[in-house]
Amino acid sequence: MATSIKKIVAASLIGTTIEWYDFFLYGSAAALVFNKIFFPTADPLTGTLLAFLTYAVGFVARPLGGLIFGHFGDRLGRKRLLVVSLLLMGAATFLIGCLPTYAGVGAAAPLLLTLLRLVQGFALGGEWGGAVLIVSEHGDAARRGFWASWPQAGAPGGNLLATGVLAILAAWQSDEAFLAWGWRVPFLLSGVLVLIGLWIRLSITESPVFQQAEPEETAPIIGVLRHHWRDVVTAIGARLAENISFYLLTVFVITYAKANKIENSTVLNAVLIASAIHFVTIPMWGALSDRIGRRPMYLAGAAGIGLWIFAFFPLVSTGNFLAITLAITVGLLFHGMMYGPQAAFFAELFGTRMRYTGVSIGAQLSAIVAGALAPIIAVALLKSYGSSLPISIYLGLAAVLTLVAVFAARETKGRDLAEKVHVSTTTG
Repeated sequence: MATSIKKIVAASLIGTTIEWYDFFLYGSAAALVFNKIFFPTADPLTGTLLAFLTYAVGFVARPLGGLIFGHFGDRLGRKRLLVVSLLLMGAATFLIGCLPTYAGVGAAAPLLLTLLRLVQGFALGGEWGGAVLIVSEHGDAARRGFWASWPQAGAPGGNLLATGVLAILAAWQSDEAFLAWGWRVPFLLSGVLVLIGLWIRLSITESPVFQQAEPEETAPIIGVLRHHWRDVVTAIGARLAENISFYLLTVFVITYAKANKIENSTVLNAVLIASAIHFVTIPMWGALSDRIGRRPMYLAGAAGIGLWIFAFFPLVSTGNFLAITLAITVGLLFHGMMYGPQAAFFAELFGTRMRYTGVSIGAQLSAIVAGALAPIIAVALLKSYGSSLPISIYLGLAAVLTLVAVFAARETKGRDLAEKVHVSTTTG
């Protein structure tokens, strides 16, 4: 019996929220405590840079996860792989909470941390494509942008959850207690969340579009490279401004605030409020893309964030809570204009039996050069120039590349996902 679209959306949203909670928790912890407990011999900014390098390792593993999960997801189905990805992510995050620190086992501590971060990245690389596809392939074409945007809301949902737990602990505990053991609590909590997510995911049915599609004769990756290489390039370019902006607005902002002597609780609470608004508005942007198209929404978001970033850092530098909240909120609204329609947009680029592979490879390859490097480049620029202007220029240039990539693509709104596509949907 087919599962209702609302139940499919709920299962995908809860699963992606948990997986993004695990992934973002690491980023927030890297900015707040990992430099002290895993890299204590370095000066503060260098220690933070080293912590962000282990953070970036997760992104390096994401294309491999996307490739392997995409291959089996296109051969065996979306549901099974979503269960595996959730188990892997939850186990890795729980074990991070159990790790000994540098003071206990020396260099083995950051090595173990890096290994578990690799597992996190591998799992998330397979999660995203499956989650957005199982919703896209269950829903109708007229409202696909709206339904498919809900798994996207799992990103701010997970960030909201991770930041909220850290904010509560920061307010409730002393800095000494948080460094000693408090940072472990949100990682260990992942074990409970994963059990909830698994219970829900196991109850849904496989994508009907996938079940009805004939298997491809060649491996999915061969089909993607042969028939959809331009679409992969489109996805990579479209992700640049979206991915870089998100990690600057939600992860690097914590480091930037610390460098400006702003209390952790101030910026964490600002991220918390902005993420809540982001969570609510992403489906709105997805629904709007069903009316006006994927490209207009995406172009507006890329242009907006490319300009807003020049006001973002001066607002954060004021140290005023309302100004910081405004800076992050507006930035995330522009991000949502890209991220909301992105799931439907990418799904509509590829044929069914190579769709999981195509969307995963395009999205995760971009994540290496975008999200992985964004905090590292931003910290390095801040350390070298002592100014936020080079960081703003960096995102501004990424926004230009995204505008070019999306402008060169054709509109995909309303495409029948059951249609067998063997031509690239971008202009040549």
